[in-house]
Amino acid sequence: MIRRSAPTALVAGAAVGSLGGLIGLGGAEFRLPVLVQLFGYGLRRAVSLNLAASLVTAAAARVVVAPRGAALEHLGVVAVAVALGGMIGARSGSRWLACVSESDLRRIVRGLLVFIGVLLVIEVVVAWPSPGLPLGDLGRMALGVVAGIVIGPVGTLLGVAGGELIIPTLMFVFGADIRTAGTLSLLISMPSVLVGLASQRAQLVAAGRQDLTRVVVPLGVGSVVGAIVGATLVAHVPGAAVKVLLGAVLIVSALKLFGVESHVSESGRPMA
Repeated sequence: MIRRSAPTALVAGAAVGSLGGLIGLGGAEFRLPVLVQLFGYGLRRAVSLNLAASLVTAAAARVVVAPRGAALEHLGVVAVAVALGGMIGARSGSRWLACVSESDLRRIVRGLLVFIGVLLVIEVVVAWPSPGLPLGDLGRMALGVVAGIVIGPVGTLLGVAGGELIIPTLMFVFGADIRTAGTLSLLISMPSVLVGLASQRAQLVAAGRQDLTRVVVPLGVGSVVGAIVGATLVAHVPGAAVKVLLGAVLIVSALKLFGVESHVSESGRPMA
């Protein structure tokens, strides 16, 4: 465990944000291992702190990126449906998080991170652009709610905004282009993150003001700065290779960090 300080968290946030920016995400899936491995938080508290940092990054991105009129016109109803389902799913995920055992939580997190890592690799070899499923407005709304209910718990259990799942869903299922999907994912994820934080307020209260000011806020701010840097470097790096590499890194780190029964307590001390 390294020292929990604002400068350290800022640098760590910038590093993971840069990785996320290179592949069009905020880097929250990389922040969770950082909170556990580098800062020494127990997994349950790390999830809550990561969700709080995700709120900081999503709110900052929402201020910078405004949804286009065409996006709202064609997919606005779908976005509302997915957001509604996401809020329901986030609430369910928070209930699971509160009652699941530490060992089961580690297995769930390991599986979800491996799944996201595999998804990053698959996105390189599968042509995501799609006209979307041939559904009417009612069918799209119903499917959007179901998609949100499935995605919401994943975000809550990992402490992420869920863009790594929302964006492919909007592109493949509803026929959105990558820019529109990325923009709408910000609108969709915010309500779910807020519901998740409200449901996990006990963990945040237990974390204390110092954890929020010394770790969460600078980690979130650093993630925003890093994401901007990563996004500017996209044109100068081989995107497909980077996505495969980061997917592999996420898989390996998940298996290594969450693949053993020994864990870290909420106080930051190793436990057998």
